[in-house]
Amino acid sequence: MHIPDGFLDAKTWISTAALSAGALGYSIKKSREELDERQVPRLGIMAAFIFAAQMVNFPIAGGTSGHLLGAALATVLLGPWNACLIITTVLVVQCLGFQDGGITALGGNIFNMAVAGVLTAFLVFKILSAVLKGAAGRSVSIFLAAWASVFAASALATAELAFSGTVPFSVAFPAMAGWHALIGIGEGVITVVVVNFISRLGFADSKADAGAGVN
Repeated sequence: MHIPDGFLDAKTWISTAALSAGALGYSIKKSREELDERQVPRLGIMAAFIFAAQMVNFPIAGGTSGHLLGAALATVLLGPWNACLIITTVLVVQCLGFQDGGITALGGNIFNMAVAGVLTAFLVFKILSAVLKGAAGRSVSIFLAAWASVFAASALATAELAFSGTVPFSVAFPAMAGWHALIGIGEGVITVVVVNFISRLGFADSKADAGAGVN
């Protein structure tokens, strides 16, 4: 769902860039308060994993692309603040190094995936895991958090394109929502498998469970 240059008008990319900058500033502040030396290598590993996953993408209507997101995976394992920084780093590298997403649209892409995608995953997982107990309930919560994060990010990208006058919402939304509803299923399954595998190895710190993090 990377938006290229020229697809967002000035009012849209400036406003999303400002919102993203504010969210990143707060995430940096919170991450400094919570991060310890043991977690720093995990952030790098997670960023590399998500970077590789996001590089596998394909075109969708409206000039954007579809791909796995990784927001829920990073959120559940490392917390929303660290996840926001990880996804942002991946998006910046992809934009500047691989021309995947435009420079003027970078603020919008960060807002959609690193901010809204992460916060959606965090809220859905937090709410559902409080209701759905046990290992099965936790897996369902992770799956739905991953699915919701992908869908929310794609819906926001569609709204921004429509708000910019690039493509009618009625045309872009069915294509984006349809594709990303399917992508979300795959992302949910992958996220559940990876989180449960890492948890069994004892490497997870349950940041989302703790409110910041999965034991």
